[in-house]
Amino acid sequence: MNWGSMSRDERDAAYNNTNAVKNSAELNSAREAKSAAFRKAHPQHLDIPYGPRERNKWDLFPARDANAPCLVFIHGGYWQRNSREMFANLIEGPVARGWAAALPGYTLAPDATLTEIVAEINQALDWLSANGARHGIAGKVVLSGWSAGGHLTAMCLGHARVSAGLAISGVFELGPIRDTYLNEKLRLSDEEIATLSPLRLPMVRKPLAITYGTAELPPLVGDSRKLHEVRAAQHLPGPLIPVAGADHFTITHELRDRDGILTKQLMLLA
Repeated sequence: MNWGSMSRDERDAAYNNTNAVKNSAELNSAREAKSAAFRKAHPQHLDIPYGPRERNKWDLFPARDANAPCLVFIHGGYWQRNSREMFANLIEGPVARGWAAALPGYTLAPDATLTEIVAEINQALDWLSANGARHGIAGKVVLSGWSAGGHLTAMCLGHARVSAGLAISGVFELGPIRDTYLNEKLRLSDEEIATLSPLRLPMVRKPLAITYGTAELPPLVGDSRKLHEVRAAQHLPGPLIPVAGADHFTITHELRDRDGILTKQLMLLA
C-alpha cells in the first residue's frame, strides 16, 4: 500500500472492517445475543467498579479453582464503540476448559483520549491485583483483546499482574489512523502516536501470541506481522498465528469455541 498516494476514501476503506465484511452486522448481532445469555447465566460478579467513570467496571467469571489461570479480555471497536457486555461469549472456550475470565470496560473516545483509555486498562489491572482474590481470581493472568483490544493488550502487557498476552487483529502503528475517519473521535496527538504505537516502543519481554485472519484488511495483517517480526528479531517469546480464511469478525470464533485455534493457544500461555 502506498499510503501517501491514496485518497481519503481509500484510506478510510483500509480500516473499515464493517464494510469489508458484508455480514458483519449479523455476526455482531449473534455475538451480542449469546453474550447476553452468558452474562444472565453467570450473574454473580458483574458490573463491579474499578474506577470513578461510568464504564470503569469489571465482569468477572471465576473458575471453580481460584488458582486457575484467568483470561482478561479487552473488547474492540476502534476505541470508540461497543462495550464489555457485548463480548462475554468470547470467553466461553477458555471457561469450558476450566479457566477464569474477566472483561474490563473502558471509557470510549471522544469522552476519553487514547492516553486515558490505556491508563484505565492499567487501572483495571491494578484493581484486579488488589481485589481479584476476593472474587475467586488468584491465578496467572493472560491478557487478550480483539481489534482495539489487541492494541490495548500490547500496550498493557508490561503490567505486573500480566504473565502473557494474546493480541487478536490489533492495530500496532497509529500513524495512519490519523489520516482516516477514525481520528474524528480519537483526535490523536503527535505525542500519542509516538508513545502509544506498540511498534515504536521497547518490546515487553513476556510471551505475546499475535494472531490475525488471512481474510482481514491489509493494515491489520501488516501490523500483526510487523510486530511479530520485531519481537522475533529480539528473540522474544510468542508465535504468529495466521488463521486461514478468517475475517476480522470470524477470527473471534477461534477463542469462543472450546476447541478453537486461539483457545488452544491460550492454554500454552498460562
